[in-house]
Amino acid sequence: MADYMIRATAAEGQIRAFAVTSKELVEEARKRHNTSPIVTAALGRLMSGAVMMGSMMKGEKDLLTIRVNGDGPMRGMTVTADAAGNVKGYPFVPDVVLPANALGKLDVAGAIGAGNMSVIKDMGLKEPYIGQTALQTGEIAEDLTYYFAVSEQVPSAVGLGVLMNKENTVEQAGGFIIQLMPFAEEEVIEKLEKKVAEVTSVTSLLAQGYNPEMILQKLLGNLGLEITENMPVRFYCGCSKERVTKALASISRAELDEIIKDGKPIEVNCDFCNMHYTFDIDELKEIGK
Repeated sequence: MADYMIRATAAEGQIRAFAVTSKELVEEARKRHNTSPIVTAALGRLMSGAVMMGSMMKGEKDLLTIRVNGDGPMRGMTVTADAAGNVKGYPFVPDVVLPANALGKLDVAGAIGAGNMSVIKDMGLKEPYIGQTALQTGEIAEDLTYYFAVSEQVPSAVGLGVLMNKENTVEQAGGFIIQLMPFAEEEVIEKLEKKVAEVTSVTSLLAQGYNPEMILQKLLGNLGLEITENMPVRFYCGCSKERVTKALASISRAELDEIIKDGKPIEVNCDFCNMHYTFDIDELKEIGK
């Protein structure tokens, strides 16, 4: 089944909600970066959250970037998403291996450690919006929940999960974001809080075969759930040799001459998709004209 996301409302517009199934895009990231299971889980959770957050933006060219910095062995990761369901990301250290945590699960929090999360929204204005919060747990979902509450003053519930196979490929991935509107009634808030508290693990729902509709039905079915949109999501990086050529053309002539003088081809790597672009001396000379 191809990855997709749904948007919905409930309680006559007092709640807005998002849910996603993201197995394929997380597996694509795992293959491109050759990530260990614990890093796959961390990056997969952040990409799943980011692709839902990206859909909250209005403009076609709006871009969301989330950067996590930590003092754990993984050091952090960067993810970007747009309003059209495209997402990409990379870990700073892809091969971290740690023992299971106290619950016998992948120790994502231990891999990331203490640090901060920055959310950058580039909406074509003079300056991008930047919100930064301290990591609360390093488990990603709780950290995004805290970000929404502190930086955007939007009470939210975020659940994210990545389930791995024994072969260390991705079996399931997905999650949800549920947000209360400012005019939400107390009764609605109480009902939602009770339902969210019943979902102890998104991973367990994914393991049971829950799709986005089923996840939101479980959480909001008693609150008049209305699904308003269904859109595909995917791992996508827009890099190309042409774009890298333009980037090389933007460096100073002295730097480019120094590279040419070295007499060796150069290789430029894209952090997000791990594509490698090689430029021989003749190509470099052409760029320098």
